[in-house]
Amino acid sequence: MSFVNPINKSFCLEQLCASNYQKLLVLVPDLLALTNTATGCAAHDSPLRIAVLEQSAYTMTVELNHCFRKNLEEICEPALKIRIYRDAKLAEVLSDHARASVADVFKDASNSRDIMNYKWRLNYFLQKWLDHCLKKDYQFNADHYLSSPTPPLRQP
Repeated sequence: MSFVNPINKSFCLEQLCASNYQKLLVLVPDLLALTNTATGCAAHDSPLRIAVLEQSAYTMTVELNHCFRKNLEEICEPALKIRIYRDAKLAEVLSDHARASVADVFKDASNSRDIMNYKWRLNYFLQKWLDHCLKKDYQFNADHYLSSPTPPLRQP
């Protein structure tokens, strides 16, 4: 896959995060009501799992991955950690199984170009992966929603 490098990366990143938010809602229709985990199935493909890691009044952090069976072991990758901003309707990738969070990689905030490039690659990957999952027609089972008590909201 070639690397897309837009001129106004800041604006394009916001648009990409907005698009990813919409795609996540299509893929997992009751995503904002999810309190625990949900599994999506598609014919002849590995299950897709989403788990809520953290919730607050305006955001939720989830992990999205495919679960592959290898021998007796289950491997869940790419394990994308995604922050969902309910009020702004954005979904931003924080990290994946192979790459640490931006804050862990860039200790110096003056590396704004490198930080933007890093965030772009993470979120562009999510866009392509969501497109793939939507084409495969993953279906999430509604019984997995609200299957556990809602965790307490964190105070801002």
